[in-house]
Amino acid sequence: MGTTAASLPFPPQADASKDNSMQHVVLLGDSIFDNAAYVAGGPEVLKQLRERLPGHWQATLNAVDGAVTGGVERQLQRLPPDASHLVISVGGNDALHHAGLLDQGARSVAEALSHISDVREQFQRDYSTMIAGVLNRKLPTSICTIYDARFPDPQRRRLANTALAVFNDVITRTAFMHGLTLIDLRLICNEDVDYANPIEPSVTGGAKIASVIAAVVLEHAARSRSEVYAR
Repeated sequence: MGTTAASLPFPPQADASKDNSMQHVVLLGDSIFDNAAYVAGGPEVLKQLRERLPGHWQATLNAVDGAVTGGVERQLQRLPPDASHLVISVGGNDALHHAGLLDQGARSVAEALSHISDVREQFQRDYSTMIAGVLNRKLPTSICTIYDARFPDPQRRRLANTALAVFNDVITRTAFMHGLTLIDLRLICNEDVDYANPIEPSVTGGAKIASVIAAVVLEHAARSRSEVYAR
């Protein structure tokens, strides 16, 4: 199911899989998980995840629609005492806050890249701060890439997804640096039917996301290396 990435000499994450009588997955981040408002009464990611976990497992939604990376700290403060696994999908709204760059002119490629580099460095600082807070909880943790936007206009979609690669570089480097599991939503939500609108997961996309999360927490928790889950 997963593709093994190179192991790095970081301390292993805590093993929450030793006691299978009670496990509790907590979803952190934004509307990739908190997508109930976009599925027209259909099952949201949380409901679909609960259906895929063993009966003695629990799943809780701490993610908040509209949250940015800096908001995860507040979500961590609301962790259930028995939380055993953390799954984080955040960064898309950070990128949206810089969407004006797609329409901003530049006198040269170097100037355009300089603007993009400034945005990347700010996101890297924010994401590193967020991950430091997460790692302090010493729980098995998985982080998600930002999936491709599905804007109707092909040129807008092309530019947006090129820009998102900068944010995803930060996320993937973070995963491998700290030995975290990486869930690559770009490859999981890879069809138009997976989207309720250009940036939110549909029932179909949510089902794919929930299936991969279930696989990750059931298969990977006891391992102390990074792996990439892409389907």
